[in-house]
Amino acid sequence: MLNKEHIDYFKNIVGEENVKADKAHLIAYCYDATKERFEPDAVVFPRDEQDISKVLKYCNEHKIVIVPRGAGSGFTGGALPSNGGIILSLERHMNKLLEIDMENMVGVVQPGLINMEFQKAVEEVGLFYPPDPASEEYSTLGGNVSENAGGMRAAKYGITKDYVVALRAVLPNGEIISAGKKTIKDVAGYNTAGILIASEGTLAVITEITLKLIPKPKFKQTYMGVFPDVNTAMNAVFKSLAAGANPVAMEFLDALVIKALKQKFPNIELPENAGGILVGDVDGSSQAEIDSQIETLKEAFAKYGSIGFIEAKDEEEGKKLWFARRNASPATAIYGTKKLNEDISVPRAKLPEALDAIYAIGEKYGFNVPCFGHAGDGNIHVNVMVKDKNNEKEMHDGHKAIEEIFQMVCDMGGTLSGEHGIGLSKAPFMNIAFTDAEIELFKSIKKAFDPNNILNPFKMGLV
Repeated sequence: MLNKEHIDYFKNIVGEENVKADKAHLIAYCYDATKERFEPDAVVFPRDEQDISKVLKYCNEHKIVIVPRGAGSGFTGGALPSNGGIILSLERHMNKLLEIDMENMVGVVQPGLINMEFQKAVEEVGLFYPPDPASEEYSTLGGNVSENAGGMRAAKYGITKDYVVALRAVLPNGEIISAGKKTIKDVAGYNTAGILIASEGTLAVITEITLKLIPKPKFKQTYMGVFPDVNTAMNAVFKSLAAGANPVAMEFLDALVIKALKQKFPNIELPENAGGILVGDVDGSSQAEIDSQIETLKEAFAKYGSIGFIEAKDEEEGKKLWFARRNASPATAIYGTKKLNEDISVPRAKLPEALDAIYAIGEKYGFNVPCFGHAGDGNIHVNVMVKDKNNEKEMHDGHKAIEEIFQMVCDMGGTLSGEHGIGLSKAPFMNIAFTDAEIELFKSIKKAFDPNNILNPFKMGLV
């Protein structure tokens, strides 16, 4: 528990206006998208890297817990102060675009910069930063790196880790380190940046990020493939990619999601006979490249069972095709009062088998389980819909269904999370995905970075 002496010391470091311990601030920083609530003892807004270094050094000496936080938009409780302590919020001051290096095609940012703001800034000079999590309008780049965020463009362009060139970070003892260089090649020493990516703020506090940029594609077109059922659509995913298709995105909606969309949005333009849908974009440097990609998709989809293919004639038509995917999550609320939403990921060729197993588990417990997500990279958003969240048995069965889904996914070579991370909510299931030896290795890495366990403790199942 913090005392007045601790609070006064933090005010000395960062300024009185950047330390808050009033009830309003403690409530404002006690939750994330999980809706779980854990109040911190104080919120500190560091102004720069030196502030962070001094705060961490003091907390390490006095065994005070620190939880780094960006926008607090995570779905697994990774930025929640589950054991009290300090929220170290990087959103107020550490939010600047430091450099766009046109010659080396990289951007240098502070961790509190919003993803979408960075995308817009680099596109204004003809460059492109592909990672686009659904939270891109409010999630921070530091949070994206800490969770290794993905997005709809991952099918073609990959995820956050594929664009992190270098990092600066502060260790729990206050020491400042650099990991990586602006160079394209760097094989000197351990890949420290790689260890910090997806570490969920448990190893160090990231203070600066250097991100790879690529030329902005000049042309883009949206498509929609219509299938009689979701299994046919899932087969078409990996087979069309193997045939040479290279879409930016390939998102899917199953029959339950399509039904929910039609009920929630009566005027939505969706094919009447659709039992499964694939929607996405293709992009390129010329219209000829776009036309070739669309034709490849159209032919592959037809070969593998599609009953329709729609090409957007312009950007406005493209937005209409994307409307269904962007509103899939809220539409599923028709099936229950509580959504147990998980973001499992499987090898793409396992998508049909995984969905069959998910629906069978839902049927076993009596739940509708609408699914949608990023078929192009094997990432499924599974939604176990509990009809009555106040019914203890239903909630218990819902969590049992999720556990069985996790086990099934890991058995087929998949993973607990493709985007959201582990945090608090998935920590109990780490033993499903990893062996005892692997978990002990994670714990030893945590101890090497943070021997006093002050930095975001108890996340990811690590103590």
